[in-house]
Amino acid sequence: MFNGARILVAPLDWGLGHSTRCVPMIQRLIDHGAVPIIGADAGPLALLRNEFPQLEHVRIPGVDVRYSKSSSQLWSMARQFPAMVRGVQAERALFDRLRQQLRLDAVISDQRFGIRSAELPSVIITHQVFPFTPIAQTALRKVNLHHIARFDRCWIMDEPEAPGLAGELSHGRSVPANARYIGTVSRMSLQKAIVQKRYGVAAVISGPEPQRTLLEHLLIDRLRSLEGEHLLVLGLPNSARNERIGNLNIRSHLSGIELTEAMLASELIVSRSGYTTLMDLVAIGRTALIIPTPGQAEQEYLGKLHAHTGRFITQRQDSIDIKAALINARTSKVPMMNHGVPLLERALEDLATLLR
Repeated sequence: MFNGARILVAPLDWGLGHSTRCVPMIQRLIDHGAVPIIGADAGPLALLRNEFPQLEHVRIPGVDVRYSKSSSQLWSMARQFPAMVRGVQAERALFDRLRQQLRLDAVISDQRFGIRSAELPSVIITHQVFPFTPIAQTALRKVNLHHIARFDRCWIMDEPEAPGLAGELSHGRSVPANARYIGTVSRMSLQKAIVQKRYGVAAVISGPEPQRTLLEHLLIDRLRSLEGEHLLVLGLPNSARNERIGNLNIRSHLSGIELTEAMLASELIVSRSGYTTLMDLVAIGRTALIIPTPGQAEQEYLGKLHAHTGRFITQRQDSIDIKAALINARTSKVPMMNHGVPLLERALEDLATLLR
């Protein structure tokens, strides 16, 4: 389909979710004859290099976003907003240089608005067409739509029918003209998983600091006092931490297949309510205890949405009760299965036509 076309895939570097959901995208590009180049930094770059060691890669620095320790991120985000704007400008300048150096034929950017060019087909991947923000939401949604419109295509990672998995984030009255839904996309596959070791709880965390570490400490405290064998995956691909504290196994990172097997082997999965994690859970047909990052508007919305749909169990970070979640998990609805592959295939075929 792509006849050796060189396509840059560049995920946002806020946590690992944007990079993990690019894994199946990169694999499908390879399967269809493209030559993907990985463009990322820090943890996301390490993760994608581990998944695809044979691929060419380039470092594209991002903005080091820090969250507040409090339950409100308003002032923390407001202080960092100018740096975010400069980051988009810096991305655009860097990409103008990289485009020719890397001999690119197209670019797929996961939520990085500066990684595009009018000189070659440019795709933006998102599930936040209508993002929730703590201030000036209407104005910022207009800015978001303006940025999306500058790409040739906008691939929305959700089902076409509302509410889908992202609810109001991805469905609205004014979906961009260049948008197409590609379904929920996940690197996880039931076909390759071999369940061996069993866990009572498998907790998987990631995301910006210091909230990632705060949740890590809370879960270590809860799981150490809970009967049974448990697993905590820290979401730190640059680390080599591998230890055991009593009945708790702590791993810095797991590959996609290892994580799939661990989650399937557990009675209860615990995670953030990040959207990529929800897509992974849908792909393996499992519910979970989801804990929104305090003050992160998107995760808090997704937590409320799915507490209502019953697909997932939602708890606040300051009131985690794993024992109650274990009981609730036995009666919770299993999430819908992933139906995104045909939609993604059609989007890839459409991209291929732009290269001809």
